[in-house]
Amino acid sequence: MYTVAALYHFTRFADPAALQGPLKDLCRTQGITGTLLLAHEGINGTIAGPRAGIGAMLAHLRALPGCDGLEHKESTASAPPFPRMKVRLKREIVTMGQPDVDPRARVGHYVEPAEWNALIRQPDVAVIDTRNEYETAIGTFDGAIDPQTASFRDFPAWWEANKQRFHNKKVAMFCTGGIRCEKSTNYLLSQGVEDVFHLKGGILKYLEEVPEAQSSWHGDCFVFDGRVSVSHGLREGPHLLCHACRRPILPEDRDRPEYEHGVACHHCADETSAEDKARFRERQKQIELARQRGETHLGGDHGA
Repeated sequence: MYTVAALYHFTRFADPAALQGPLKDLCRTQGITGTLLLAHEGINGTIAGPRAGIGAMLAHLRALPGCDGLEHKESTASAPPFPRMKVRLKREIVTMGQPDVDPRARVGHYVEPAEWNALIRQPDVAVIDTRNEYETAIGTFDGAIDPQTASFRDFPAWWEANKQRFHNKKVAMFCTGGIRCEKSTNYLLSQGVEDVFHLKGGILKYLEEVPEAQSSWHGDCFVFDGRVSVSHGLREGPHLLCHACRRPILPEDRDRPEYEHGVACHHCADETSAEDKARFRERQKQIELARQRGETHLGGDHGA
């Protein structure tokens, strides 16, 4: 069994590049895989490995400047959820493309998972799902508004086009683990919205803490690792990943005529050209050859 830790923390790193090497070394020695993003604004990522290795990494991260308050969310995976470890330098740890947004200055009111249901059922509260459309497609909360964005960068433009819908409303926002809401709530506050709330710990914390019988969540939650989705109690969900378009699909979707392993699914079959599909087939061929040799291809998949 693998321990999976999802984490983020906004702080000011003067030199993120100086942190990259030691983090890579620690991941290598502790058998940790996944992705960590470093920027001047902080750190974000999901990692997996043995229980002791994850503990060592979390201790190292909390010893970094300004990171003693770093929180994380844990779950488990029955198979390795990541093929390798990546520690990357980025302009933002979650890309919104709004240089004036600063979650360290102020954010919306945090709402504990146990209090979320009561909030979102109030008639003067509008609930907004800040995730992308391929995530919202497999699960969301009762009555949530789906902006149908392709990326988080699209959210400010969606808000500008739709803000009149929320006049005299309280706005409650949620995302997978909480990081996007740190930025989106700061953004709405800067736009003059007075009552802004967000789900503390995100959907993952809600699914961990709120009993399914009392839940306002329907479906599964997309996660950015080999499990693809999780459900109540953070149990591994049924979804697979189309490795052509990176959207979640169900096992039965592989029986659709549009499906070709590693090449296309019913979501993307009409979105790619014949040349694209030929390239994907060649990639899949190399993945299979590497697998037969007992090697891990860098473009390897998790069986979808």
